[in-house]
Amino acid sequence: MSSRTNTDSQKYHYFQFGLLVTGETEAEHLPKLFKSLMESGWCTFKVLRRVPQLPPDYSQKKKKKLKATGTNKGIPDKYIQQIAWEARKHLNRPDTYVIMVDDLEHDRRQQAQQVFERYREILDTLPATQRTHASVHFLVNMLEAYYLADANAINAVLGTSLADYQGDVEDIRHPKNYLGNLYPNFKEKEHGGKILQRLNVEHVLSCPDTCKSLRTLFKWSVLCMGQPLSDQYQLLNGKVFDITRSQLDYTDQ
Repeated sequence: MSSRTNTDSQKYHYFQFGLLVTGETEAEHLPKLFKSLMESGWCTFKVLRRVPQLPPDYSQKKKKKLKATGTNKGIPDKYIQQIAWEARKHLNRPDTYVIMVDDLEHDRRQQAQQVFERYREILDTLPATQRTHASVHFLVNMLEAYYLADANAINAVLGTSLADYQGDVEDIRHPKNYLGNLYPNFKEKEHGGKILQRLNVEHVLSCPDTCKSLRTLFKWSVLCMGQPLSDQYQLLNGKVFDITRSQLDYTDQ
């Protein structure tokens, strides 16, 4: 993997990350999660479209054989249209990247590898020059988990007096219900968008042993921009997610 070493030349690059998301809140608010990266002035994150959440295995009745990465893989045509074609349109311009983002709910954790491979094989139908510009990442177990790692953001929006969750928020079985039990009037999109606007992701990722999936997403994004890894987000020594970490080796600088 190469990297951009001439920092002076970076000012000529403006990186555009397109997000393919499966959730309603993500479709409306997910770019706010990346505001600390966008504040650098080198990049922007925007939602390209909301797509269906893929199952670990496709229905046999709906399979369509397609030549992909040298082998015949059964990929339903609708997923090619909704994911690969959308990614391809965005990637036709310089310095563009695509991130497929899905929740990895507790009930699907044991099937994480299969779910990852489903999305990955769709993105691998892209032209060879575009494949390394597209990646798959998970919110574990869902977006609301990360709110609980920065209680100040929650308290500012909901008027609560919570403390940061003690432990790895990616281990919370159902973060949305957990938050709802703490604040019964929690509204997923309305309050979630306001919390995301205040969320300090550097604080969320300050412990190197937690939030492995989110850290992998941020590490991939930073590597794509050719930025040096640092202690910000604990990218140097922090743990990454075993399922999605392989994509870090193929970032195309």
